[in-house]
Amino acid sequence: MRILGIDTALGACSVALLDKGIVLAQAHADMPRGHAEALAPMAEAVMREAGAAFASLDRIAVTTGPGTFTGQRVGLAFARALALGLGIPAVGVTTLDAMAEEALTLGDAGWAVTLCDAKRGEFYLGARTRKGETCLAPMVLPLEDAVERIVENARGFAAPLLAGTGAALLAPLLSARGLSAVTTTVLQPDAVFVARLGLALCPEDHPPAPLYLRAPDAKLPIR
Repeated sequence: MRILGIDTALGACSVALLDKGIVLAQAHADMPRGHAEALAPMAEAVMREAGAAFASLDRIAVTTGPGTFTGQRVGLAFARALALGLGIPAVGVTTLDAMAEEALTLGDAGWAVTLCDAKRGEFYLGARTRKGETCLAPMVLPLEDAVERIVENARGFAAPLLAGTGAALLAPLLSARGLSAVTTTVLQPDAVFVARLGLALCPEDHPPAPLYLRAPDAKLPIR
């Protein structure tokens, strides 16, 4: 199966083309904004580097969130439009799962925890095992509460691998609670791992729909 992975949900823009699990071409750029302008040219460049046509795609995988409102919408809109135009399925992968999956390639731990700064004193938290089981479903909460959830859900595993922009803050707090952890270099989702996870997902069960963990800041005016 030939699959195109896409991520624009957090602080990077990333595209990867995989065929039968093998990476044919990929591109990744850290950027806090500007995803809308960068995504289409990046996707075209990846396909051109691989010598592949968009018509050769069998599936598209895209991050659904959690992330920034604008970033999420950019990737999802592009993936949906491309899938519709090509008549192929698209699947949604969470940013936290994609980062945890990459972290698990960097160590031998049985599970990985992802913690990302969600602003306003809160963090996005999620965790998954090496077998692909969800330990902690995506949630948003203060750092202290995140530590409690992780310790409560250690499930008898040894030190977890940590990913995300909040990993460096998390490690010493877990250590103080008796749970050692290994901080990895994974700070943003990578489309390679979005695609790898997307290969095994059922499009009906994992649609490319935005994952919002809290209400938007903007509110309608009261008459």
